[in-house]
Formats: sequence, structure tokens, C-alpha cells
Amino acid sequence: QVQLVESGGGLVQAGGSLRLSCAASGSIASLNVMGWYRQAPGNQRELVASITSGGITNYADSVKGRFTISRANAKNTVLLQMNSLKPEDTAVYYCSYVRLGWHQNTFGYWGQGTQVTVSS
Repeated sequence: QVQLVESGGGLVQAGGSLRLSCAASGSIASLNVMGWYRQAPGNQRELVASITSGGITNYADSVKGRFTISRANAKNTVLLQMNSLKPEDTAVYYCSYVRLGWHQNTFGYWGQGTQVTVSS
């Protein structure tokens, strides 16, 4: 079992910044992928950014150049720095964890979700 505890999020004006943090604990595999997904009302959950245990990153096109994902604290903490936020970034953001090579939706773990609201 893996537990994910998120922090950060909140309300910010357009153009502002927020930072999300997620700490993983439990049976952490040495090779894994951690990341952030988001879900806005009426929309499907979508990948925002991910980072492997080796530091390889992947970003949604909509956030490239604005968001930065990184790992810290023996690599079991994942951070998402969100700059130049837009109203369309408003969503519930979920931390994710899965063993490298496994499918997130089938075998992954999720955080409880944190609300990010960007006002125009």
C-alpha cells in the first residue's frame, strides 16, 4: 500500500502562482512515476505532469512553460510549481503514484485531491 498526502492549492488571481506538494509513504517501489492529474467539473481527469524516479518529466501541452514538476526528500515527495495561472487551470488536482511501467488507472494510487481556483 502507498499513501499520498497532498498540500497546497487554494485561490489565486489569474497570473499568480501556487505550489502543490505530495508526500508518498508506504511500500514505495524504487522505480516509479509520480505526478499530478486534474479534474474540472464536467470533464474527465487529465494528466498535468509526471516525473519518474529517474527524473524524466512529461507535461500536458496546456501547461508547458508554466508548470514545473520536481521531486525532493529522497524522491518520495513531488512538487508542482504552477506559474502564470489561468482560469482554465481551475480544477481539483490529484497526486498520483504508480510503479514504473504499470498503468496508473489500474494499479496506481491517488491522493485525496486539492482544489485550485484561479479567478479572472
